[in-house]
Amino acid sequence: MTTWPEKWQDLPLSVIDVETTGLDSATDRIIEVGIIRFEGGEVVETYGKLVNPECPIPEESTRITGIADSDVEDAPVFEAIAAEVHQRLQGVGIVAYNLAFDRGFVRAELERCGLSWPEESPTLDPLIFARQFFKNERRKNLGAICELLGIPLEEAHRATHDATVTGHVLYAFADRLPESLEELLMLQAQWEQLQAQEMSGWRSRDGQEGESLSAAFGGPAIGLGPAYIYGDEADPLRALYMSVPEANE
Repeated sequence: MTTWPEKWQDLPLSVIDVETTGLDSATDRIIEVGIIRFEGGEVVETYGKLVNPECPIPEESTRITGIADSDVEDAPVFEAIAAEVHQRLQGVGIVAYNLAFDRGFVRAELERCGLSWPEESPTLDPLIFARQFFKNERRKNLGAICELLGIPLEEAHRATHDATVTGHVLYAFADRLPESLEELLMLQAQWEQLQAQEMSGWRSRDGQEGESLSAAFGGPAIGLGPAYIYGDEADPLRALYMSVPEANE
């Protein structure tokens, strides 16, 4: 069993990014994978592969990524690199911008090859932090956040480039985040839950606003933990109140 360091910045990180034929990990396939290993804020290894998805790449995916069928016709299928990908996800923290997307595709591809995603590994998603730190910004995609932080993004929607800048974005947030890995993971979970509630809305099916703050936080209670300390509101009760959209209208 892996023992994780107390401070998250002492944790070696594998930052992943995938380009795909579409949005559904159950039916679409990876066409490029990038895994960048960071240690102490520095890149120590860059791994990137084009992948033959064994199916035509839709025009929309080619338009976004620049990757066409001709680019991957001689590339390995995922099964041929599955062991390499799997090995680079062992004994590290795993990072991705919009983690659910990349994790969903990598997990699905690994499972097709009889391998598994390392569920015990700490995972971090800089998008969750960006949504908190830049609440007033309309766009919070990777390119927009890189621009706000002054981080160059030369080839957007190419796996190794996106993974590299994702790592730099995470470290750029370091002075706004707790040093403790345990606290950071708890903070992330709290913010992720609050954001999911915000995005789903606190409105009833007929479009009426929710009745109360407690109703808005239905389901398991959310402990305050470090969330109010590292957010943009120092008062814990006000932090919870201000997290509800109706409170800001």
